[in-house]
Amino acid sequence: MPALHRLTPALRRLRAPTTLRPLFHPSTTRSFHISPRASEEKASPTTTASSADHAPQEGPDRAQSKIKYTADSYPDLKRDSRFKKVTKEDVEHFRSILGSSEAAILDGVTNETGEEDFESYNSDWMRKYRGQCKLVLKPETTEQVSKVLKYCNEQMLAVVPQGGNSGLVGGSVPVFDEIIINLSRMNQVRSFDDVSGVLVAESGVILQQADEHVGKQSHIFPLDLGAKGTCQIGANVATNAGGLRLLRYGSMHGNILGLECVLPDGTIMDDLSKLRKNNTGYDLKQLFIGGEGTIGIITAISILCPQRSNAVNVAYFGLESYEKVMEAFKEAKKQLGEILSAFELMDAASQSLYHKASGAKLPLEEAHPFYCLIETSGSNTEHDSEKLNAFLEHVMSEEIVSDGVVAESETQLQSLWACREGISEAGQHWGGVYKYDLSIPLPELYTLVEDARAMFEGNGLMSAEDESFPVVDVVGYGHMGDSNLHLNVAVRRYDKAVEKALEPWVYEWVAKRSGSISAEHGLGIAKKAYIGYSRSETMIKLMKQVKGLFDPNGIMNPYKYI
Repeated sequence: MPALHRLTPALRRLRAPTTLRPLFHPSTTRSFHISPRASEEKASPTTTASSADHAPQEGPDRAQSKIKYTADSYPDLKRDSRFKKVTKEDVEHFRSILGSSEAAILDGVTNETGEEDFESYNSDWMRKYRGQCKLVLKPETTEQVSKVLKYCNEQMLAVVPQGGNSGLVGGSVPVFDEIIINLSRMNQVRSFDDVSGVLVAESGVILQQADEHVGKQSHIFPLDLGAKGTCQIGANVATNAGGLRLLRYGSMHGNILGLECVLPDGTIMDDLSKLRKNNTGYDLKQLFIGGEGTIGIITAISILCPQRSNAVNVAYFGLESYEKVMEAFKEAKKQLGEILSAFELMDAASQSLYHKASGAKLPLEEAHPFYCLIETSGSNTEHDSEKLNAFLEHVMSEEIVSDGVVAESETQLQSLWACREGISEAGQHWGGVYKYDLSIPLPELYTLVEDARAMFEGNGLMSAEDESFPVVDVVGYGHMGDSNLHLNVAVRRYDKAVEKALEPWVYEWVAKRSGSISAEHGLGIAKKAYIGYSRSETMIKLMKQVKGLFDPNGIMNPYKYI
């Protein structure tokens, strides 16, 4: 395939891609749309980025009966003796609040309900965590949530708020017999103003449905995840989900204008402001964004949705060093500015792994140590194309980029994005993958991958060919725009020796660079013990004081977070 600098003036030419074998389950993937181009193709304009790193893709095939109880996997965790066990009388009280239909209550306390009926609630998508809940409550209104929590607080019944249950750190499943409060029935869009772009919706609205709703009026939900077909927007806020649109649209902390929450004692905190400016006291909603349901339950959100882009372009190119990647990123920010919506990094190992697992042909004929995928989204196709062409010509002429291609059709666009999105699923091709989602200052971001690979080469645990070795390879990829690295260690089988080599080594490495051990997925139970690597003793103490203030009885999502 010819290099970009040889494509002038036909810069956007791309050989028809090889058909990709899909790595994702059809129900959880999304179609990609592009703007009308010179060929007069018509499609719904949208940002195309969605991330397999935030999704249920094709979930690990492990039967519920084979998943160890979380309580057994974490023997140091003991059930809090303050918490009461659910009784028949409790169930009857909840029926008086929610009704007796199966849609409102899944009861394994008074009914002979099998474990399989609770499987999707008691276990996480990764099939790593498994609770022992026997009662799932599905309120339909904020008032019902209030009554349920008030009773639970008075009776010392522990609860776990749950959305689409697509998290990766065990934050949305019980540890012991906590009651699950599932918000799937609170799924109404309350209002949308197409002038201000403010959406008010209940927590149980599916992310994809929220995006489609505002899309009908040429707006876009500022978050995009590979799990958008199943995750719920309230849980997205509770975990401060990031995704690939963060570079363009910012984080939940900036886009959320207001929240409606129910506190543990049943108090309804009505702060569904639609204002972008409201400087009247403490901004309490920020405590619930990323709070993982530990101080209350988010029942509705007010969020700013930007105007949907009319023109989308995607380019994929190869580079010879991580230093060149940083140079390309600087130039992209300088020359593409307001239309730059994604800048993704992939190393050679990640692309090789994707190629081997999927059988897909990579876009570039020659191999390169690093690859980048950029996306632009704007309002003027001709203007955006000129800016993108000028950028590509510059980085080629300065020998920052070695080779590359630009998508000319929706099929080509999907093929390029698949090279990025397919990495996460490809890592599980040999048996499993250890995933770390980290924030690291850009100058040292990729050094972690190099150090991890060197560690496994030196400790006798890694071989690409010899199946007696547990580790196949170490790969790195992520979002340059927000210094977010996905470190994946692809393994043939899960092995305690690998785990001991990685933890706490990874967290110590990140802490020395003043990074974060959790860039996007939160703490849950998986990273609770390691919070000290990213937060000082003072910060942890203050967090515990906040928890104690809002939830003095400790009933909200216990055993996790802090």
